[in-house]
Amino acid sequence: MPRGRLRVYLGAAPGVGKTFAMLGEGRRRLERGRDVVVGLVETHGRPRTAELIEGMEVVPRRTLVHRGTSFTELDVDAVIARAPRIALIDELAHTNVPGSKNVKRWQDIEEILDAGIHVVSTVNVQHLESLNDVVEQITGVAQRETVPDEVVRRADQVELVDMSPDALRRRMAHGNVYAPEKVDAALSNYFRVGNLTALRELALLWVAGKVDDQLDRYRAEHGIAGTWEARERVVVALTGGPEGETLVRRAARIADRSKGADLLAVHVTRADGLAGADPAGLARQRALVEDVGATYHQVVGDDIPRALLDFARGVNATQLVLGASRRGRFAQLLSRGVGVTATALSGSIDVHMITHAQAHKGRGPARSGAALTRTRRLAGWAGAIAGVPILTAVLIPFRETLTLPSEILFFLLMVVGVALIGGMWPAVTAAVGGSLLLNYYFTPPLGTLTIHNPENLFALVVFVLVAAMVSAIVDVAARRTREAARAGADAEVLSTLAGHVLRGEAALPSLLARLRETFALTSVTLLERTAPPGPDDQCDPEAWRIVATAGAAPCTCPGTADTDVVIDETLVLAVRGRLLEASDRRVLEAFAAEAAVALRQGRLEEEAGRARPLAEADKMRTALLAAVSHDLRTPLAAAKAAVDSLRATDIRWSGEDREELLATADESLVKLDRLVANLLDMSRLQAGVLGLTLQPLALEEIIPRAIDDLGHLSERIDGHVSIDLPDIVADPALTERILVNLMSNAIRYSPADRKVIITASRYGEHVEIRVADHGPGIPPEAYDRVFMPFQRLGDRDNHTGVGLGLALSRGLAEAMGGTLLPEETPGGGLTMILKLPVSAGTHAVPAPMESA
Repeated sequence: MPRGRLRVYLGAAPGVGKTFAMLGEGRRRLERGRDVVVGLVETHGRPRTAELIEGMEVVPRRTLVHRGTSFTELDVDAVIARAPRIALIDELAHTNVPGSKNVKRWQDIEEILDAGIHVVSTVNVQHLESLNDVVEQITGVAQRETVPDEVVRRADQVELVDMSPDALRRRMAHGNVYAPEKVDAALSNYFRVGNLTALRELALLWVAGKVDDQLDRYRAEHGIAGTWEARERVVVALTGGPEGETLVRRAARIADRSKGADLLAVHVTRADGLAGADPAGLARQRALVEDVGATYHQVVGDDIPRALLDFARGVNATQLVLGASRRGRFAQLLSRGVGVTATALSGSIDVHMITHAQAHKGRGPARSGAALTRTRRLAGWAGAIAGVPILTAVLIPFRETLTLPSEILFFLLMVVGVALIGGMWPAVTAAVGGSLLLNYYFTPPLGTLTIHNPENLFALVVFVLVAAMVSAIVDVAARRTREAARAGADAEVLSTLAGHVLRGEAALPSLLARLRETFALTSVTLLERTAPPGPDDQCDPEAWRIVATAGAAPCTCPGTADTDVVIDETLVLAVRGRLLEASDRRVLEAFAAEAAVALRQGRLEEEAGRARPLAEADKMRTALLAAVSHDLRTPLAAAKAAVDSLRATDIRWSGEDREELLATADESLVKLDRLVANLLDMSRLQAGVLGLTLQPLALEEIIPRAIDDLGHLSERIDGHVSIDLPDIVADPALTERILVNLMSNAIRYSPADRKVIITASRYGEHVEIRVADHGPGIPPEAYDRVFMPFQRLGDRDNHTGVGLGLALSRGLAEAMGGTLLPEETPGGGLTMILKLPVSAGTHAVPAPMESA
């Protein structure tokens, strides 16, 4: 069954109307006769949005109970069973209630797409994972619900829903976005003009990046090699030479002149390994490239100017920055060089030639030896075929004055020159041809191939042997040079791969994109077998699934690839674009092995993430059993002894003794009740099923009640709480328990002559309640350990409980959206700070970020 198509309406900010646009699209398709259902839409009480749903089929939601409260979520199975053509599902980044089939709604949508159902969904730009920290920095509001960028980038269509800041603020003022009581708070906080303008720019830039990807795919699929100047992209070529830093900075300034322009740095590694790059220089330049916000790339190519231009056209670059040649003027007369050649072939790409301190000073010592390129072999054959006859014609007028050994030396010089240029076979041809011409024109009798003098015959034979040996030596040296150069090129690419891994960029998409760039391929795909091996499954797309891919037109099975590497029985790396040489396969296999490692590492991390909660729960149970074995027994034994004594008939207790025994039993049972309650609450926290009733609370009411719960210990508490503090949002019973735990713990460790001080103050949008003692305190490095269940810092006895108080208090605080942190009390001791959010009813706070 073909996979469904995903269309996403991306909102620049809450309230711009993306849900309205999604429903409008659904109604248009319904009117065209398409089978459309509403999988889930959040109206947020907006009447105009609710009107659009009227008359449309709505799939019933699934009801879940979490912490005593009922919630409704998307019913994935019901949507798939209904099997509509199109499903409208709101809020792509939504986090499902615990107990749902998937953690995130986008995972629900993936299942529906796999069932062949088209989906139209919505998301706000602030929920994109890559922009989460940027949005928090701009607005001051952290977004807890996010969606991976790749999920939205994979969508078949992304449509931006935008609105000017002033228009959106007018919509809010008219009550079209939030309830009237929330409008003033929202307008003065999250929905300020500056915030909305910044969010709008983020959305536009993100969509522009998505459009760039689509444009690159379109150009690749249609074989369009020319540059489309839709956006400025500047490519700077690096050789590793001393001029590199100058070029990077100059290119950065060129890119800065065009707002939003991209800067890419590229280094060409020649296939023959003779690029002469300085690895240390390249490393420094790469660091500078990253510092200026550019990206670094490396490609392989024999012809450097063409490789640069191919890369520039592949990324749709508009400008190419090159350094002025470091070669001397004489060398430039013999060869035009990279800059001149690239300029001549650049077409619509603007080429900037940047001067620098090293221009025209020469490259320095070149590497010795050179491999025999096709140009050199052709030059060798030209020398053998034309050079030897020309030399013969030049020497004929002087044969009366020259001796045969002198003439042989001239011909030997010619043969050695041909060998150095063209290799063995052109030199052998020159040697044989030269020996025949020497015999015919310079060896008596002239004009015939007959040799009368044996000494002349010996000289000609030695001439041929020397020429052949020199030719063989030059050819062997050239082959060894080629092999060494090739190994050097492979080593450079593998070094880049190693650096890629060490920098933590081993994620599959990044790794495959690096491989595609290195060999200038159309696409690179990692395929995984989905069925047992079969005789014809190499060309069967149903037997394989795409694990990850980079580039356009990915391979769906190994049989459609130009080159493939079998990693193991289940994984194959398939590349498309051109046939790779056998020598390139070693590098390709290294990339393939690293891709397999990255895949397995990612899956192991996922499994470890799923196993971590189980391990923590098991650790909790083990610690619980070890701790309660004694601590439950102690109060039980005391209560039982007191009750048994009271029931004894052979002893007559006085009224005072009976009261003491009853007090002992009561105190032991109170401890036991508190211990069991703490254990149950800790268990509920671990399981995520602790019931909460969050409501506005006045501190002047909750703190006195907590102090009264301490009984006679309340005399050791000194409270200072202002009645002007705003209400907090918390659960009354749980907040009281936290305070009782904190105060009793502080009393336990505080000197008898010093009172525990409790104060409260406002800090930002939170209220901080401080419980300070003047006991021994704890070192800062042990702050985290005091919150570990079943432990006490420095305790040696087992007579004071299992140590759940602080651990439970932190868990309860976090469950209510607060925090519990320790710090040193001035003058010595420990202060526990309970931080809880301010109630929105008492002060203007940022409006809730509902997806609109």
